[in-house]
Parts: sequence; structure tokens; C-alpha cells
Amino acid sequence: MTRWRRAWGSFQRKHPGVAQFAVFFLVSNAVTVLQLALMPAMKAWFGQTSLVDTPFRHWPVGSQVDGSPFYIFDYAAGPLPDGGGGLAYFLAVQLTLLVAQVVNFFAQRGVTFKANNSIAKAAFWYLVAYVIITIGAAALQGFYKAPIYRLLITTWGWGAAGEVTADVITMLINAALSFWVFFPIFRVIFRSSPSGGEPVPAAPASVAAPVAGSATATTPDAVQEATQPGGSA
Repeated sequence: MTRWRRAWGSFQRKHPGVAQFAVFFLVSNAVTVLQLALMPAMKAWFGQTSLVDTPFRHWPVGSQVDGSPFYIFDYAAGPLPDGGGGLAYFLAVQLTLLVAQVVNFFAQRGVTFKANNSIAKAAFWYLVAYVIITIGAAALQGFYKAPIYRLLITTWGWGAAGEVTADVITMLINAALSFWVFFPIFRVIFRSSPSGGEPVPAAPASVAAPVAGSATATTPDAVQEATQPGGSA
């Protein structure tokens, strides 16, 4: 174990950017596993409520090929694949992503980037990025969600197994989107400095540091002068 730590430490010093991305990759995959575990549980829980029959269709932007409105958040009433899962599916997806992203925020901040800057500022910009990504992911679901569920559940006849597989594919797509968008954002919002605040520039080399208890610094010339006859003792 010690040998591996030394090797990893050497690799980090030689390739800090690559090492940071590797840790980010591992943490992101761990969070993805958490999402994959949470999604079926959340979906099953909300699927037992009447929210399945409550439509959640908001923010129309343009029209689909058949002329029907295209919604950013399009969760028609009724169970999948004939319906859109309703408000139950929307809440299952969003709560899963929320829990995963909270875990991701603290794990990436402490493990990957070892940040010690303002957690409030970092959390604010993380929230902004999360909202934007959520809107983008919801819009993309309008293109792939229904075809994937219909293919696996009805066309291929996989039934419940097809629904679980479609849940996994949906979460993997969301995770992949978050992965590539969040890394550059994290490099901006997560900062680290020795003092825990903003990095302080070093003093110029030509400025001598004052010695406590003395007004001047002793130089070699002064020592030589003091040791010569007639010099000050």
C-alpha cells in the first residue's frame, strides 16, 4: 500500500492535471452508482401514488414532428411506456439527481479539488450550473425517453426488466451529461490556497525580512568590520 501511495504521489507531482481528472472520474462513477441504486427505489415509491396520473408538462417550446407541443418538462399522465410517468416520474428523477449532486458537491470539493475557498459561493454557482443542466437534460429526455422505454418494454417484450434497463440508460445519459459539463465548472468554483483564503503573492526576493527585536539585519561586511581592530565590539 505504501508503495502505491508513493507511486501515486509521484504521478500527482508530475501530472497534476491528469491526476485530478482521474480522481474526478472515479468520484463521478461512484456517484453514478448511487444514482443507479436510488432511481429504481424512488420510481417504485412514487409509482405507488396517484402522482402517476398527474401530468407534469411545462415550458412549451416549438412543436414536435406530429405538430403536438414540445415541452421542456414533458411527463404525461399514466405509467410508462404508454404515458410519461406523470409527476411521479418527474419527482423520482429529480430527487435522485438532487441527492446524487449534493453528495457529488462535497466529495469533489474535498477529495478531488481539496478546495478551501468559500463554500457558500461555490454552492451558489454549483446550484446555478445544476439548474441549467437539469433544464438541458429534461429537454433531451423529450427525444429519447419515450422511444427507449417503448423499445425495451413493448417492442422487445422485456416488461419489468425492460423498465429497469430503461431507468439505468436514462440515469447513465444524465450522468454523462453532468460529467463533461461539471468538470470545467468545478475547476473554476473550487479553489485551494494554503491560508484558506485568496492566494497571497510572495514578497520580492530583494526585500529583506525584518528580524524580530532588531532594527537592522547583520551582514557579512558588518561582522568583518566588528572583528577588525578599532571596530565596535
